[in-house]
Amino acid sequence: MPRIISWNITLRCPLKCSHCYVDAGVEEADGVLSTEEAFSVIDQIRATGKPVVVLSGGEPLLRKDIYEIARYGTEQGLRMVMGTSGYFIDHDTAIKLRNAGIRAVAISLDSKDAATHDSFRGLDGVWERAVQAIGYCRNAGIGVQINMSVMRSAISNIGDVIELGTSLGVRDYQLFFPVPTGRARHIEPRSPEEYEELIRQILIRYRDSDLNIRPTCAPQFRRIADGLGITNPAWGRGCLAGITYCRIFANGDVTPCPYLPVSAGNVRTTPFSEIWNNSPLFIALRDPDNLTGKCGRCDFKTICGGCRARAYRLEDAASPLWCDGLATPDTLKGECCGEDPWCPYEPGGTAI
Repeated sequence: MPRIISWNITLRCPLKCSHCYVDAGVEEADGVLSTEEAFSVIDQIRATGKPVVVLSGGEPLLRKDIYEIARYGTEQGLRMVMGTSGYFIDHDTAIKLRNAGIRAVAISLDSKDAATHDSFRGLDGVWERAVQAIGYCRNAGIGVQINMSVMRSAISNIGDVIELGTSLGVRDYQLFFPVPTGRARHIEPRSPEEYEELIRQILIRYRDSDLNIRPTCAPQFRRIADGLGITNPAWGRGCLAGITYCRIFANGDVTPCPYLPVSAGNVRTTPFSEIWNNSPLFIALRDPDNLTGKCGRCDFKTICGGCRARAYRLEDAASPLWCDGLATPDTLKGECCGEDPWCPYEPGGTAI
């Protein structure tokens, strides 16, 4: 059964984040699921179990029916949460989210420095609103997670954000490492070796912490942690794409993750359960023996799996932006089961 489903409920957003994987903007994309269709999707999801459903965007709070959708999902027994910039969350909004059944909110915070965060997000005042939103949500009894996009390879930047978040009462952190999709294709990444060392420093620094910190879009953290003797049952597999996790795009297309632009089917024409259980794409991703290259030879393929989005991008870097459409398995040129080009580890070597 799926454990987590991320749902791009809208592609509208007031921010202009330089790394936005859906290239969100002021205009809504064509073909976005209606309120009634969203209810139908929730029914379809519920037929597969009770996964966590992350209402994301764009900015989900720009949908006028967002509270109706959240409430309907809650009534069907799903754990409804939200991913947001925090830009529109004030005291009243936090109360409305709680009353609609939103159990937790992930708020983006990329720096302890307001000017740095605002520059990255493309709008002045975003940092201040994000920090205020954390307080409003906590006061309303909503759990808060901080999502940080790790764009610089300095442990001090991560430490500063976690220190700030902890002072605000936040215990949960997702550290997102950039994948070149959407507008992030124009950002020059650091070297794999730099990020490898940064992940190692993160794991060592917080190994005895009672905080819940998980590197995301960096599945090799499981290999690095294994080499350091660090374990955490809550982590799960490094790459979850298509295994216990998937994404529903704004138009109803289902993909293994938000950064892998390959549709396994559309909920408008195929029930979600059929896509989840029988899609050839998902079935392929669930078998580690399908991995090729050094990922296929790696001793850590069952706990890491390599980033499937980066493997795909290696072959199909010219793929269009998300808003221009998704690939389908029959037109797929990239190799979703290929080796992860971002991992410097050579099978048979020593895990660091």
